[in-house]
Amino acid sequence: MNRSAGLLSALYLATSTGLAWTAVLALRHDPPGVVCLFAAASLVPVIAVVRESVLCDQRRALAEMWRRAAGPGGPGAEAADDMVRAELDTACCERWWTSCGTDHDSACPRRVPRSSAA
Repeated sequence: MNRSAGLLSALYLATSTGLAWTAVLALRHDPPGVVCLFAAASLVPVIAVVRESVLCDQRRALAEMWRRAAGPGGPGAEAADDMVRAELDTACCERWWTSCGTDHDSACPRRVPRSSAA
């Protein structure tokens, strides 16, 4: 995790701690709805920290792919082949691929039959 993401995560955790502490204080004097509101709000920054760590992992993986593509083996044909192969492996049928994921071939195992009882 880089410095700015670490600082942002620290701010998120400080905000979460403050909101959790406010929920504890509200438990003594305020109605239960307010306590639930602060408790739920204290979870949002935790979700943001998880999101930051996932984004950091994705950036690191992308940087590694670019590093392999620009490696000593040439212009990165092997890495480009790996990326294309991964994309093609996620496609389930030709019609799905050409229709941007909106329709499937009739013999596709992932095809969901459409009901006329709408």
